[in-house]
Amino acid sequence: MLLLAVTLAAWADGLNIVPQPLRVSRGSGEFVISVNTRIVCQPQLRQEAEWLADALRASTGLPLTVGSGGGTKGAISLAIDTVAVTDAEGYCLSVSAKGVSIKARTGAGAFYAMQTLMQLLPRDAYSSTVRNGVRWSVPVADIYDAPAYKWRGLMLDVSRYFHDSDFLRSYIDMMAAYKLNVLQLHLVDDAGWRLEIKKYPLLTEVGAWAGDDVHRLGGYYTQQEMRELVAYAARRGVTIVPEIELPAHMLSAIVAYPWLSCRRLKNEVQTQGTISEQIMCAGNEDCYTFLEDVFDEVCDIFPSHYVNIGGDEANYVCWKSCPRCQDLKRRLGLKDESQMQGYVTNRVIDILKRHGRTVVGWNEIAERGELHAPVVANCWHEPEKATELIAKGNYALLSPVEYCYFDMPESSTPGEVQAATWSRPVSVEQVYALKPDTYCADGRMLGVQACLWSDQFIVGTRLQEIDALNENRSEHYIEYLTYPRAIALSEVGWTASSRRDYADFTRRLATQYAVLDLKGCHYRVPEPVVSAVKNDDGTTTVTLTPSVLGARMRYRTDGRYPNVHSTEYTAPVRVRRLSDFLAITEVSPRHFSLPVCPAGIDPYSGKYGKKVGVWSPDSLRDTTFVTLRIPLDIEQISQSGDYTATFVYQNGSVRLEIKGVRLYCNGELISADYHPGVTGATSEYNAYRLNVQWFERLRSYVLEADVRGDIGPDSRGNIYLRHD
Repeated sequence: MLLLAVTLAAWADGLNIVPQPLRVSRGSGEFVISVNTRIVCQPQLRQEAEWLADALRASTGLPLTVGSGGGTKGAISLAIDTVAVTDAEGYCLSVSAKGVSIKARTGAGAFYAMQTLMQLLPRDAYSSTVRNGVRWSVPVADIYDAPAYKWRGLMLDVSRYFHDSDFLRSYIDMMAAYKLNVLQLHLVDDAGWRLEIKKYPLLTEVGAWAGDDVHRLGGYYTQQEMRELVAYAARRGVTIVPEIELPAHMLSAIVAYPWLSCRRLKNEVQTQGTISEQIMCAGNEDCYTFLEDVFDEVCDIFPSHYVNIGGDEANYVCWKSCPRCQDLKRRLGLKDESQMQGYVTNRVIDILKRHGRTVVGWNEIAERGELHAPVVANCWHEPEKATELIAKGNYALLSPVEYCYFDMPESSTPGEVQAATWSRPVSVEQVYALKPDTYCADGRMLGVQACLWSDQFIVGTRLQEIDALNENRSEHYIEYLTYPRAIALSEVGWTASSRRDYADFTRRLATQYAVLDLKGCHYRVPEPVVSAVKNDDGTTTVTLTPSVLGARMRYRTDGRYPNVHSTEYTAPVRVRRLSDFLAITEVSPRHFSLPVCPAGIDPYSGKYGKKVGVWSPDSLRDTTFVTLRIPLDIEQISQSGDYTATFVYQNGSVRLEIKGVRLYCNGELISADYHPGVTGATSEYNAYRLNVQWFERLRSYVLEADVRGDIGPDSRGNIYLRHD
């Protein structure tokens, strides 16, 4: 245990604050919160002081009181100071042996100072129940801190899957702990309208529900529920930005009110994920009256300066055949339908301007037609567009797929959760690599925002809750995809790129998993960090470093996946074949990581294409055929054409038999190759030909193979896919 003990000591020596503060001066000594500690504040910071008192009472059990005036010796004091703090969200946090002083320019700054204070306390401070026997000490330090960017956000898709208010509250609490300050709610899409609009009751009576009987899905927020949620978030420094998608992605509204569309046909709210051709009729003046009415109520509920209108992925086929739209196009002298979307956006800009609001949308809104006022372009597809759009007078927000789409998996390791596959995996390191100042360094780059789409809930039924069991599967799924990546994003938005270092971040991140545990967050457990050294006798020594402070690491040396009963790692391990070593991080018997294998470069990847999956004794069942299911990402299926799937044996006492291979797109079978196959023979017997006739980036592709061990399950190998 010597290595682990040394590592823990190194962690304990630092302050380990995430996101990294601007300036930190560490002193000697500590301040101890006791029964005599008071919290004193100016009247305008009473709300923040009460939050801190509630949080600390819950874990310490101490009778902390909140008051004003009087001395600050032995107290935690909060004050507004516009001289000492020049940044709007900045703060000064000073800890001495006599007390804690927080100075801020605004309530938000004071709240962020309290989040830093919570991280300086023992981790038990985050407990929702009293922890006895803890010394509630804070190290002496002086911290001046302020964010690099004003917008540090998460977008949660509550349209394709409805997440109730209780879960959103816990989601906001997690955001606040890491100084994330914007929650964009994707309230409208083809799969559901989620906000009560009193003037148009069918939006939620009809448009909020999909499917029939026991398969019926949906839900919505009443205006009262949303007002309460907005206030809850505001008390934690989080602004909720509503997204009312238009002119596309609003089938749920069209189902409720068919006159909103060009064709006025009867439709149904989606139960499976596609992009509907039905969009709002640009030539129908009644549609703009509808939007005025909707935004009147939206702006009354949400005090946010920004309102998001989406604006992406509009298919203009309906506009091209609609007499009203074509008449509008002629009257305005527009060249094509994309310019007509600019007209729609301008109408909404005018509506929201009357409410003192600024339009936000995906970058398409700033690219389709001339706009007569600046907008905030959320650049999701090509982040370099931010530079161009800012040069035109707009503002930009970065959400590039390759860094910020949290509905992508973190890895391509077999066993990863079902997630979107139309782009490559997004690791924590990849999130951290985003540098917003690459695209613009002035105030028109507002910041960063990760996006978590709920498409996977309407791709098949694997992620749906079992109502009779009252599951919380969806909450665990969302938390798994959000954390720890959102913590990396918090530092991207808070700390200037020039001051960030990934190695230092991972050291600090390792101390934060205890916080997630105490807050009940079902995060993705990171794999151990592996280093390997080749020895003179031909063996290899494997050294593991923990990625979660205090967690166990377990391993196997026979090529099989380890579990919580496998050998616990306590010292470097010597193995004959590196490919047979796999290890996991175990936080608890019910919460552990996927395995990490340090085997290195795959010698077959060049010949057979990209490795997409594996088989092992754990995935086989005696001599019965089983179906291996392999989600594919954008690097594996990237274009139309012919593909070859090849099965390559590695080791084990038996060969693999293959009966057939199938390729699915969004759950629909698009190609198959059935012939008896076996590994270890000529390539014609272990290679399967497939075809993708029409490739689309936004679709999910899955490979399935029917396989078995010929005389038992002891077989291991890799599955490759090559574009021909």
